[in-house]
Amino acid sequence: MHAMILAAGRGERMRPLTDDRPKPMLCAGGRPLIDWHLTALARAGVTRVVVNVAWQGARLREYLGDGGAWGLEVTISDEGDSALETGGGIRRALPLLGEAPFWVVNGDVWTDFDPAMLPREPAGDGHIVLVDNPGHHPEGDFGLRDGRAVEAPPRLTFAGIGTYRPGLFRGHDDGAFRLAPLLRNASAAGRLGATHHRGAWWDVGTPERLKALDEWLSRRRGA
Repeated sequence: MHAMILAAGRGERMRPLTDDRPKPMLCAGGRPLIDWHLTALARAGVTRVVVNVAWQGARLREYLGDGGAWGLEVTISDEGDSALETGGGIRRALPLLGEAPFWVVNGDVWTDFDPAMLPREPAGDGHIVLVDNPGHHPEGDFGLRDGRAVEAPPRLTFAGIGTYRPGLFRGHDDGAFRLAPLLRNASAAGRLGATHHRGAWWDVGTPERLKALDEWLSRRRGA
């Protein structure tokens, strides 16, 4: 199984913490965020992980190496000076991900969700993980009906984790674009599965949320 970690964003809301490093290399619980993802993916049986880079990409390259420290093969998808956003980054990396469905996780989240719970063969174009709405996103993104993501309330929040078929992206031009419209189109067509994860999940989008996560992990570790 192949997977991708989205790690190319500039992290404007995290400044000044991201002035000299990419957001997935910020630490929580004594480890870079990306280290948590790589460890979980390796445990779930992933063999190759593609990591897209742009801002401070050299720092990530140096840290990741060939992935051997995690028992993985890590390949870099370099987007140059300007990140291609979530959809464009995945679209650019398709030649590295192969023809089979693959897992994707946002590099700036933390979760105890086990990637092995994701389907390796989604019934439609993809399958996403939904979580309870955090305080900073109370309106949510998708409803959940009979294992499918739907455009109806009550809505849950997209966790930035999913399984996708390459065909979901191939109809789009190469360039910068967001993943969300593709997911909404798949949902409207009844081709987007979903799972509700009721465990821990953090969107590490601001210095305050990073600090809160770090403190939570420290308490959990000391319990």
